[in-house]
Amino acid sequence: MDNTAGQEQPQRPLFGGAFSAFLPPGSLDVSELRQVPDNQEVFVHPRTDQSIIVELLEYQAAVPDEAAVRYHFEDVVGTSGGSEVLSQESLAPHLLALQGCGSAWKLTACQLVAKFSEEAKNEVRLHLALLRLPQYGTDVLLTFNDPTRIHPLSSSAARGTEVPDSSLPPWTVEHFHIFVHSLRLLDPGIFG
Repeated sequence: MDNTAGQEQPQRPLFGGAFSAFLPPGSLDVSELRQVPDNQEVFVHPRTDQSIIVELLEYQAAVPDEAAVRYHFEDVVGTSGGSEVLSQESLAPHLLALQGCGSAWKLTACQLVAKFSEEAKNEVRLHLALLRLPQYGTDVLLTFNDPTRIHPLSSSAARGTEVPDSSLPPWTVEHFHIFVHSLRLLDPGIFG
């Protein structure tokens, strides 16, 4: 894997320095713009509707490893329909920077989703990675939201995000993979 895409900027601290990772170029920390729940870190691309979310979730001990990423995906998308899982596969924990990861899975899906209370639905490709830390009672869910089609009546189309500024190209799946593989736990005290 080519790490140059992730090394355009240094590893960024997450959760007050308890974790760190290589974020995609130009990542904006949403917590500087609005309130974000304590169990989340949210980053957005400055010119597209792309986002990366890191969530520290309760470890689902009753859910087998191979079903856990789909469990969390269904929790994220809810019962709204309009979503389809395209692929799911395991990740080799020994290739991750996250020490102690007992099981790791990735899932790719497509979802039709409206922003705010709009009628117009945008097509979004979701890339999820689930890193399980049973010793800390935590499932770490990383999500890359990558809009693939912006509806012409969406507020995103009105902002012009359907034609990104070439000075900062859209993020790629490779950027997300580098982010996932570079995630490190620096302070286990975050788990209490």
